[in-house]
Amino acid sequence: MSSVELDHITIRFGDFVAVDNCDLTINSGEFFSFLGPSGCGKTTILRAVSGFSEPTEGSVRIGGRDMRGIGPNKRPTALIFQNLALFPLMSVADNIAFGLEVSGVNFKERRRRADELLELIALPRQGDKMVSELSGGQRQRVAIARALAVEPEVLLLDEPLSALDLKLRQHMRSELRAIQQRVGITFIYITHDQGEALTMSDRIAVMSDGIVQQVGNGADIYNNPSTSFVASFVGENNAFQGKVIRSEDGYAVIETSFGPLRGINKRGLSEGDDAYLFIRPEALRPFEGADASDDTSFQSEILKEEFEGSFLHVFLRSDNELKPVKMALINDASIARHAIGQNFGMKFDPNFAVALPVGELADE
Repeated sequence: MSSVELDHITIRFGDFVAVDNCDLTINSGEFFSFLGPSGCGKTTILRAVSGFSEPTEGSVRIGGRDMRGIGPNKRPTALIFQNLALFPLMSVADNIAFGLEVSGVNFKERRRRADELLELIALPRQGDKMVSELSGGQRQRVAIARALAVEPEVLLLDEPLSALDLKLRQHMRSELRAIQQRVGITFIYITHDQGEALTMSDRIAVMSDGIVQQVGNGADIYNNPSTSFVASFVGENNAFQGKVIRSEDGYAVIETSFGPLRGINKRGLSEGDDAYLFIRPEALRPFEGADASDDTSFQSEILKEEFEGSFLHVFLRSDNELKPVKMALINDASIARHAIGQNFGMKFDPNFAVALPVGELADE
């Protein structure tokens, strides 16, 4: 097992800065994800770790060893591509053992290792099948086994689940995490899917425009976003924009189009600062008799409702007609439906509302 240190790496392509001063350490045996939209720089970082590109500035160290000048075939890493790149004319066992064959390992030892890995990925006695005979999820596991066969210290995964359908993707999250915990090596995972990152990762780095915005575990990223981008990209969030009118006792009160609203102030906002207050849909609750003078409640008009089985989503008018306020109510079998156009009161706990400086919001 090896840690991976990204020591102030910057990667440029001409005048374009793909990664800007990324400085973090991925611990040995950690499942670490880079999460962000397309073009944010996460795959560029993966290529720098694997050796397919070199940082313009800074250095990559694996197990404390500087990797500058060391090619992909000499690094203690293995890479799983988005398209898996399995060999269709080889058996499952031969696919898994391909790296061992290239390294000169004899057939008997290659087959023994392939059978061990088939047990690990819960595909025992499937080695003689052709890849075409496997399901999408099974092929995914074979690609993982092939990468593990060469006993890498770090496994790199570039959006490997993106081609799978939703249910299989959700199943494979659990499978992939279980495999990582069994083998115990460092996994670096690239994804734009928040569910994947939150479900599987020990820690997550959220990226935008080449910059790491925040690093933390799933709960930290979701409950305590440090920037407006993170708050709007990870999960759903209602963003109320305005100016801070009071800062007191660890809270900021922001004057919004709905009146003054209060939330946790961890970024040191002061009176007069432009700010967003972020409140998640599940943090809003119906409230009879909402009073505009109360900075933990407000009113709006119901635009529509969407019933989704376990949740009832209520959409309410905001000052941005393209982005209504959303409230998510758990379906407890007695949930009431509401009339369109009804004036509706909502209340929230200010400890579940986050005040942040105005900044970049994630695209829809």
